[in-house]
Amino acid sequence: MPDLDAGIRQAVKHFWLTRQQQSTRQGDADDRDRGGRSAVTGGKQMDGFVRLVRELLVAAKVPESCIAIDKCVELPGWFRAEKKWDLVIVHEKELIAAIEFKSQIGPSFGNNFNNRTEEALGSATDIWAAYREGAFKPSARPYLGYLMLLEDCDRSRSPVKVLSPHFPVFPEFRRASYRDRYAILIEKLLRDRLYDGACFLLSDAAASGSGDYAEPHPELTFAKFMKPLLAQVASICS
Repeated sequence: MPDLDAGIRQAVKHFWLTRQQQSTRQGDADDRDRGGRSAVTGGKQMDGFVRLVRELLVAAKVPESCIAIDKCVELPGWFRAEKKWDLVIVHEKELIAAIEFKSQIGPSFGNNFNNRTEEALGSATDIWAAYREGAFKPSARPYLGYLMLLEDCDRSRSPVKVLSPHFPVFPEFRRASYRDRYAILIEKLLRDRLYDGACFLLSDAAASGSGDYAEPHPELTFAKFMKPLLAQVASICS
């Protein structure tokens, strides 16, 4: 693969710069939570990562016409009619891959973490049920990917109190920060085969110029996220 570090840094810079522009347009500098939500729901801040993955796929000889990133990204579900994915690969009427690119910034990590968890579980459950019921025939099992970029700050690194009035939580969640919880979530998504590839990145708001980032979990690096995807497309699209 080409220089991944440079590509990831460029995508991180795009994320923070786009977020800043969205927050400025939102026009309420005194309400960081609402401004932050505007940035996260703006839909463009993760475009740098989408473009990076697309470039790597094209470099791996995937025809550009097979990769959808802005239009034609809807796929049928089982529990709902359809869902938009961030990147979809369809080759000769076979579904090869579908990928989600997500992010979260502070300060409201609690509710947003639960929302992200439910989204990730729901999207995977829905598409695998649709696959089971033959929605994508004659496709073989597609690659399902998930990438998360989390703001690295004091609040995301601080231990979170758990409320468990009736039954104990699993031990890995005790005193776990939101940074820890995301790593736990995404690792479990992989281990349970809800996703075939996953990536977890950290970056702070000061990285808009440098693109600095961290990969806190050795199983959830960008390279390991891409490896099974490139192997799958190489076997089908070559």
